[in-house]
Amino acid sequence: MPTAVQQLMSSPPVTCATGASLAEATSLMHERQIGSVVVTEGAAVVGILTERDLLRAAAGRADPTGEPVHRWMTARPDVLRSDEEVGAAWSGLTHHHYRHLPVVDGGGVVGVVSLRDLLAVAQIRPAEEAGGALPRGLEGVVVAETSVGDVRGREGFHHYRQYPAVELAARRSLEDVWQLLFDGALPDRTASARFCGEVAAQRELPPGLAALLPSVARLGGPLDALRTGVSLLGAELGWRPSHDIGPDELRAQALRLCAVVPTLLAAAHRLRHGLDPVPPRADLPTAANYLWMLRGEEAPAAHVRAVEQYLVLTIDHGFNASTFTGRVITSTGADLAAAVCGAVGALSGPLHGGAPSRALDMLDAIATPDRAEGWIREAVGRGDRIMGFGHRVYKTDDPRSVFLRGVARSLGGPLVDLAERVEATAVGVLADLKPDRRLYTNVEFFAGVVLGTCGIPRELFTPTFAASRTIGWAAHVMEQAADNRLIRPAARYTGPPPPEAVPPA
Repeated sequence: MPTAVQQLMSSPPVTCATGASLAEATSLMHERQIGSVVVTEGAAVVGILTERDLLRAAAGRADPTGEPVHRWMTARPDVLRSDEEVGAAWSGLTHHHYRHLPVVDGGGVVGVVSLRDLLAVAQIRPAEEAGGALPRGLEGVVVAETSVGDVRGREGFHHYRQYPAVELAARRSLEDVWQLLFDGALPDRTASARFCGEVAAQRELPPGLAALLPSVARLGGPLDALRTGVSLLGAELGWRPSHDIGPDELRAQALRLCAVVPTLLAAAHRLRHGLDPVPPRADLPTAANYLWMLRGEEAPAAHVRAVEQYLVLTIDHGFNASTFTGRVITSTGADLAAAVCGAVGALSGPLHGGAPSRALDMLDAIATPDRAEGWIREAVGRGDRIMGFGHRVYKTDDPRSVFLRGVARSLGGPLVDLAERVEATAVGVLADLKPDRRLYTNVEFFAGVVLGTCGIPRELFTPTFAASRTIGWAAHVMEQAADNRLIRPAARYTGPPPPEAVPPA
């Protein structure tokens, strides 16, 4: 029998007026241990303020005691009737990216339905009862809960744990953010130094992998070497299935893996080009050490910091294809190396991890700003994708791209000047040719500019992305393993109906 909204909703709802302050709304959430407050004018629902909105306000440095909730709430949210079936709630919560929906009866708000409420029903609802169209690519379908981080695409907001990613990139080191994802809190100076020491002690390739790497490096591209190297690492170190080990052992494996990946990538790159690998140094932080191992000399401080900030911004980004792949593999109880090999495989697809170098290839083809408009119009007319523009999740500026634009400007140079002028032209041309879609630069556009300006070869753009994303993958693997259930979705059969009997041969 279908479940009605009134059977799931939290009631009575917690409400506040539009003029209430963020501090007052936060206090209500804390007192009632809830994730949202319904904003009302009289009896009418005019908005809803959630924990995500509070995070967005914190990122904007709003004064919680002086800012009214109406400036940060989600205005005019979808509402439900208490007698509606829960299927009606799925549309608002998944397709419109809401987490909470007010329930209204008789002109007044009587409750709130949350995503958590619906997940409880979804877990026991048979697949054959799920009607309606299935979203292609699982778009908008919530498949798990996570505390690692989140992306709010309509608002252009991206955070790790509770901290905005761009603020972490501006103020913290890669190792500090790495520890945040692994352990759930930002370290103080003492803890940070201790963690950096842990990382530095784990960078060396184990002897078996080091001996095989020359052959591995010659057989394929950088991501092939990474995927094979991770598999060899897990085999040589005897990593057991995540199902059979505890969280401390899995964390130790994750730290070793994330520390080794930059060494593996740099060594394979040099071997592929006929150069001897450069051993890692314990006295350098991760980004500086990576550039050292690639070049054989210390990089300028501006380049080190620019690359580090790029790495911080790309550690995690919601349930993208590679992260989801890693979690699915972990849900089977497989070992960490298997999960990360699968994630690397997903990342190797050009629709996921291959755009930074292609954005620079586009700039090479345009060559000068005066050619940008004609080149872009011709490319759109052919149906070509303009690399570095548009995003599956963001419907406004990608905050990572905005930040990296600033990093590129601080580096300067002709490539940066060309990129900025091409960006301005492309945004205008795309607005003219595709008025129904607002296309902005995504992280790959200025990522390519920053990495190229810092001297990282284009063939290593996506592998460098993988070096930071491995930290995010590992955090998700640990989270999945800590409260695991085999991920086993259903599919809707669309083939011919079965015959009454199998025909004879």
